[in-house]
Amino acid sequence: MRVGKIITAACTMLLAGLMLFGCGGEEQKSAETKKADTTPIQVGGLVDMSGPTSSVGVPYAQGLKAGVQYVNANGGIDGRMIEFNLQDTAYNVQQGLSLYKKMVNAGAVCIQGYGSAVTEALVRNLAKDKVPDLSASYSAHLTDPKTAPYNFFVAADYSTQARAAIKYFKDNWTEARAPKIAFIYPDHPYGLAPIKGAKAYAEELGFEIVGDANVSLKAIDATTELLPLKDLAPDFCWIGGTTPSTSVILKSAKNIGMETTFFTNIWGSDENLPKLAGEDANGAFSNQAAAVYGQDVPGMKAIMELTNNEPQMTHFTRGFVSVLVMTEGLKRAAAKGGITGESLKDALETLRDFDPMGLAPAISYFPDDHRPNMAVFLYTIKDGKLTFVKEQILERRADWLGH
Repeated sequence: MRVGKIITAACTMLLAGLMLFGCGGEEQKSAETKKADTTPIQVGGLVDMSGPTSSVGVPYAQGLKAGVQYVNANGGIDGRMIEFNLQDTAYNVQQGLSLYKKMVNAGAVCIQGYGSAVTEALVRNLAKDKVPDLSASYSAHLTDPKTAPYNFFVAADYSTQARAAIKYFKDNWTEARAPKIAFIYPDHPYGLAPIKGAKAYAEELGFEIVGDANVSLKAIDATTELLPLKDLAPDFCWIGGTTPSTSVILKSAKNIGMETTFFTNIWGSDENLPKLAGEDANGAFSNQAAAVYGQDVPGMKAIMELTNNEPQMTHFTRGFVSVLVMTEGLKRAAAKGGITGESLKDALETLRDFDPMGLAPAISYFPDDHRPNMAVFLYTIKDGKLTFVKEQILERRADWLGH
């Protein structure tokens, strides 16, 4: 009887153990078969695809779309696709702000922005909503996290662009006298952004600053604005407009016999400038931060396949690069536990010499410094084409942060 009770108890314990084991196995099987998160990642796009800056906004927007297409075709963010809501801000601040609010309310964790006016108007909203904006507004003050904690971009800021060219010109200046420089720009946040910093560095290097001129982005002639500068005979003239306004300035300068070396920022000249200004474009310098279409770098193959080998402007390539950088941040945020605007910001600030497939200089962000790099590609217009001159790299000076 006693032996029977012992056997019965043993069997009961064994059966209970098998039941527990079975339950554990079911739980393990359930965990293993749990579906991965495939919820799309919402990203907003605010670009001037109409209005006075649309000539460069449209190719930039196309580059953004191609970047998203490439990322999604290659698995997205750990299987999650990017859902890109691209909208036209039409060079209108209020329209941009309204679209931004709708995007954030719809769950956007990031914005791919564009113009200076809209980007700067959003700075406080971005910080409040904790939504990063990888914009194409390269104003230097947007690189200082103390004032713009959620702003990022992938090209050297406007001030760095101007400084890089100024440094190149001074290094190659051979005359005994000081070189003379003037500045031409629209009276607009975008145009004004680099002027103070560029002038200070020009003076530091020994340039003589001889004048300024305001030329609208909508100008059809710049004779009146340029005549006073012609009399001052600057050796170099900065143009801080867009490609169409640059072409107007170059043609007007030629008409009045103004001889100088013009140099532009990243939006002021591109592959379309020779088409618009003809031979008057030859000799002008262009600051860029992305590879020219067809250049022999790893990422160009992907772009050429996406565009069916139809040449695109450098603005397209920069838009593509902006998506690559955002994607790297999203992947790092996902690996650390989840994707939110705040986690994306923190992830971007860990980038160190990130290589965007050779399409642009390596990119690094820091918690206290959002300058992506201090590198500028200098090109000159020769025989109607952008011809590479030099990659000018400046030091990451602390006193230049935000200026």
